[in-house]
Amino acid sequence: MYKQKTLKNGLRLILSPLKETQAVTVLVLVGVGSRHEEKQINGISHFIEHMMFKGTNKRPTSLDITKELDSVGASFNAFTSKDHTGYYIKISSDKVELAFDLLSDMLFYSKYNEVEINKEKGVIIEEINMYEDNPLMSIDHFIENTIYGDNSLGWLISGSREVIKSINQEKILKYINEYYQPANMIVTVAGNFNVSKVQTLTKKYFLEQVKSSKAKDYKKIKLNQDKQKIQIKYKKTEQVMLALGFLGYSFFHKNYYAQTLLAVILGGNMSSRLFTEIREKRGLAYFVRADAHAFKDTGSFIVMAGLDKTRINPAIALILQELKKIKNDGVTAKELKSAKEFIKGKLILELEDSESIADWYGKQELLTGKMLTPEQKLKKVMAVKLSDIQKVAKDIFKQNKINLALIGPYKDKKSFEKLLKI
Repeated sequence: MYKQKTLKNGLRLILSPLKETQAVTVLVLVGVGSRHEEKQINGISHFIEHMMFKGTNKRPTSLDITKELDSVGASFNAFTSKDHTGYYIKISSDKVELAFDLLSDMLFYSKYNEVEINKEKGVIIEEINMYEDNPLMSIDHFIENTIYGDNSLGWLISGSREVIKSINQEKILKYINEYYQPANMIVTVAGNFNVSKVQTLTKKYFLEQVKSSKAKDYKKIKLNQDKQKIQIKYKKTEQVMLALGFLGYSFFHKNYYAQTLLAVILGGNMSSRLFTEIREKRGLAYFVRADAHAFKDTGSFIVMAGLDKTRINPAIALILQELKKIKNDGVTAKELKSAKEFIKGKLILELEDSESIADWYGKQELLTGKMLTPEQKLKKVMAVKLSDIQKVAKDIFKQNKINLALIGPYKDKKSFEKLLKI
């Protein structure tokens, strides 16, 4: 169960009390991510997330922040995605005010010291290096860049080294002023807490001290792919990282839930079609999976695999053959039922603690503006029919809409073009 309230400054508060725990999670979601950026500041959303932990007027250094949280055994972190940024503290319920105090202090009173900014540039550049050196970590971005191209959804969340080097205090403060507004924030509290007390704390730390204005919106994109796209990144490796991607559906599309179930059936678990055919029967890959990703205005359907470089061609052909089977023949009633039960079971496990529940409600409100309980969401999943799955496969898996991204010891795209048949 949850309660929802909007403060005078536009900040949205979501409360989900739990009696079965002694912990509480306070999560602040901000409606800004890398897709809100211009190319000359690409990576600034992620940079700001890092800088939030570098000191405030009240807590001058990063050590002052971390020591205060460590002293009470709190769990804390932050994350940046394409369309949102999040900051959370999970803490003993009797220390809930500390979570509010610290989060509001970081969000509204961080110093963004130039010395710390320059130090953090090196940290983030090393993070970029880490991802680039690891094909398993970088293939996600590579296929998204192949699908979405040269726009904010196709850019790195971390940005490029060149842009990171150019970020300064002036750019950071301008960006924060545009997006870090209470009207562009959601505070979600889940766990063992007193509702009245938390409402009072929210007003104290997020209303009385902060004025608000409307944040800038992102630029919607419309992609009409009419031919296949292939990108290859040469890297001398023993294993090839492969991703096949297609344009998919947004959060609001009528086939959103069918797309989710299709991903489960194809490559969502260890009994899925791709895992069984590619790994178990033929030993072509250590891992293979399918995922559906959604945004407010678009989405993608992606199959990834780490493959034996000597058998890359038959592996690609086999993956596409499995997609073609579902497109032409659909799935069985047993497969669909199992996929639905899989989603149900995973959801039950995911919502076992306060952190997951805060994330569940907060992201729904931020990204879709609609609040569904787990039961309401499962009802939509269970309503998907066999015909819906095949309809989605036919709509998404089209010959001229295949996107292929490869990281491995290859340079020539032409050798792969003849394989891309579906």
